[in-house]
Formats: sequence, structure tokens, C-alpha cells
Amino acid sequence: MASESTAGDEMPIEATDPSFDAQPQTEGESELQRLQAEKAELQDKLLRALAEAQNVRRRAQQDVERERKYGIERFAKDVLSVADNLGRALAALPSEPGAVDPAVRNVIVGIQATDRELQSVLERHGVTRIEALGKPFNADFHQAMMEIEDPTVPAGTVVQELIPGYLIAGRLLRAAMVGVAKGGPPARPASNEN
Repeated sequence: MASESTAGDEMPIEATDPSFDAQPQTEGESELQRLQAEKAELQDKLLRALAEAQNVRRRAQQDVERERKYGIERFAKDVLSVADNLGRALAALPSEPGAVDPAVRNVIVGIQATDRELQSVLERHGVTRIEALGKPFNADFHQAMMEIEDPTVPAGTVVQELIPGYLIAGRLLRAAMVGVAKGGPPARPASNEN
């Protein structure tokens, strides 16, 4: 009977061994924590990748917009020399129409039409001329080439335009090269009143 009581008193090792119960639970908890940490890391990487993809899309869109606006900048600068030469040709012509031969008058009309068409094409592509004559000197848009003594206009007023300036999509393409008045009354500051 002694053997029977010992056999009946024995409990399976799994049920009585406290290290066995704690071991699987600890391993399971550590595995769960490891998986949760891995999940958090992967979520962080995913969010960062999505943010980076969104930033790349936004930068690409900005680049496309910038290229659309300013992509013709080098070409426009080159075309401005053609516009300058047409302007010089028109300035060199006699101002009185009766002083020229009728055949030459037709050439003059053709040059004027070509100049108007060129200015129109430039404007269609966002290149606009800076109006400088009679305006106060502005270093952002004008480059002073000389000062001209003129007591009849306020000092600092543009009185001569040597080479016109241009903007492309509101940004300076080329500054106007101008002559600025000196010796006149001081320029009045621009008022905010309409």
C-alpha cells in the first residue's frame, strides 16, 4: 500500500513545478513584448515612409510648377536681345513719316509690327516689360547707369531708359538700365491714400 499511496500522492510534474508554470508565461510575455515592440517599430517606419512619399510628391509638384513658370527663363533672356535690337532700329528711324521714301516707310511699318508681335508673344509666356520712365528709382527693378541733372523733376526719378527691364511670372528677369534725375526737388514719399 505504501506504493499505492506514493503513487496516488504524486502529482504530475507540470502541475507542481512552479518553475514550469512561470517559464512558459515569462517566455510568452517576452515574446508578446518583442512582437509589440516590432509592431511599433514597423508602424513608425511605415508612417515615416508615407510622410516621405508625400513630401516627395509635394516637392515634385512644386518643381513642375516652378519649371512651368520659369522654364523658359534662359530662352527669354536670349530673345530679349532681339527685342532690344528691334527697339534700337525703331529708335534710329526718323520721327517724321514724310521724311522717308514710301518703300522705306513700308519697312518701318513691318519693323513696328514685328516689335509689337514679339512683345505680345513675350507677354503670353509671362514675360512683361517693366515701366520705368517717370517712376521713382527702385533698386529691385532698375539699375542706375547715370545721373542726369534735371531740376524740373523730383530727384531719384527715372528720366531715361537705356535698356528696358523685364519680369517673368512676377520675378525679375532683367533689370531696366536707366538714367536717374538729380538736382530737382526731393521726391515725395508715396502715400497710402487712393
